[in-house]
Amino acid sequence: MVRLEFAPSLQRYVPCPPVQAQATCLREAMSEAWKIAPALRPYVLDEQGRVRRHVAVFINGQMLHDRSDLARPLAATDSVYVAQALSGG
Repeated sequence: MVRLEFAPSLQRYVPCPPVQAQATCLREAMSEAWKIAPALRPYVLDEQGRVRRHVAVFINGQMLHDRSDLARPLAATDSVYVAQALSGG
């Protein structure tokens, strides 16, 4: 099962324990998390359903660069980590 975890900085707004999901893509995994913590969705996705500019998604430690690629396939052993992306100088 895919493991989806949210960084503490996001859980500060909406608590969400790690999610184990039978998902074949990133969208399905996130949908399972929204069932547990629906208020977290607007912190992660924008109105068009893309990952927000200041949020980073990592799949097995590799950052997802295409913010609209929620159809990205996942294997049962994959791990997804969602964190706030810091910017500034």
